[in-house]
Amino acid sequence: MKRPIGVTILTIGAVLLALVNGLIMLRFLGFLPFLGPLNIRIFNLWYALLYGLLTYVWAWLAGMLWNVNPQAWLFLAVIVVFNLCIDFVVLITGGTWYDINVSVILNSLLLVYLMLPGVRSAFGTD
Repeated sequence: MKRPIGVTILTIGAVLLALVNGLIMLRFLGFLPFLGPLNIRIFNLWYALLYGLLTYVWAWLAGMLWNVNPQAWLFLAVIVVFNLCIDFVVLITGGTWYDINVSVILNSLLLVYLMLPGVRSAFGTD
């Protein structure tokens, strides 16, 4: 199947978000204390497990997008909104904007791009 450029852009975005969520997971495990405004170790096992699961889901979703699976469009929309909700919960429960800013920006851009008519038609969801 021929892969449109919009699907390739979504796949690249999914791979980037897998990497970002992996870095956030390592940060919550305390392995990357130098990535924040303070040089302290942050350990939160719940957030680390959650972002580890999101890393796996984003990598799996990138594979679905690369193969232009028709169900990937809806699943991507659900995962983007879920990831934005998790980032919002992190903000409310004491996290800082620095912890999640890249994730929020990439997810928001991906959600806007996902809803464009050309991208929707590539997956046959018109």
